[in-house]
Amino acid sequence: MNFDFTDDQREIQRTARELLSARSSLARVREVAESPDRDYDDALWRELVGLGWAGIAIPESYGGQGLGLLELAIVAEQLGWAVTPSRFLSNALAAQLVLGAGSERQRESLLPELAVARETATVGFARDGVAELVPDADSARWIVLVEGGRAIVHDARGGGVEIEPRETIDPTRRYARVTVHASGAGAGRLLDGPLPAGLDRAEVVLAAELTGVAQRALELTVAYAKERRQFGTPIGAFQAVSHRAAQQLLETEGARSAVWFAAWAADAEPEALPRAASIAKAAAADAGRHVTAAAIQLHGGIGFTWEADVHWLYKRAQLDAALLGSAGAHRRRVARLAAGAALGGDAPFAPSAEDEVAAGLGHA
Repeated sequence: MNFDFTDDQREIQRTARELLSARSSLARVREVAESPDRDYDDALWRELVGLGWAGIAIPESYGGQGLGLLELAIVAEQLGWAVTPSRFLSNALAAQLVLGAGSERQRESLLPELAVARETATVGFARDGVAELVPDADSARWIVLVEGGRAIVHDARGGGVEIEPRETIDPTRRYARVTVHASGAGAGRLLDGPLPAGLDRAEVVLAAELTGVAQRALELTVAYAKERRQFGTPIGAFQAVSHRAAQQLLETEGARSAVWFAAWAADAEPEALPRAASIAKAAAADAGRHVTAAAIQLHGGIGFTWEADVHWLYKRAQLDAALLGSAGAHRRRVARLAAGAALGGDAPFAPSAEDEVAAGLGHA
């Protein structure tokens, strides 16, 4: 049994790291985050689409590259590592939700567009027709809202959908509040397939991005601990620092293992995906928040300044951790699945109102 990547998967990983290192540096992230309109780099987006990344895990029959969720997770992890300001994640989440929960007719209608980004889509959890935190809703053609165990695809151009930009603690990604008006002309389309299957695939992609965020925070911390000297000694030599960095490594690697297994299970052992996806999201959400917070602490006084780059990672982790259910919600789901509870252990869930408010206002 081989537990490693194939040569092709390693090439995808290498290509993504090299491209994003050059085209999505932290200096470029800062430039986008500090700009008044926070416009994404359209040239980079076209380059990512040209490489086939938007459709990497969409079957060839729908215009995609025909690779698996593991390949998409590899790309998502590198995008998280670079904190890339892009609509890639929102479009990938929507595509995987449609792939897992849409009917054949719905897949044929939506996926070819998403695979080559002629149009983009996004996903949000709604309560009473209002989704408080939807990434890239302002530029999406289709908005998939999950509420009450159903997922409905709304055409943002069809009327009946109000999109209100929101300020969050993460300026590297655009968010909006989406309100569906019952009297609107643009009636949504219900996804006809099993919703949990689609959500599980989306959760794995999100968890992969969180893992990349944690990895970059770990790397920045280790580099700083080797360079910064106190009493003539690199601070990494002090146990208080080295033990904290070791904990960062433990959480990052634990999240990565969970994500890679869940991504593999999605295509090779789908019956294991529900539990694996929730374990991956819970582990990655915790790792993203804990590792980035520790990175700020271990950078000392400079870590708390605007000039330090680690806060971009911390802020991205806070919002990612809240999307598609909190770590606590996923742990509860794992417990239900493990216990074989009769109360819908494999049913979709929504984050609590407290989760959404905290994430949206920056108090997560």
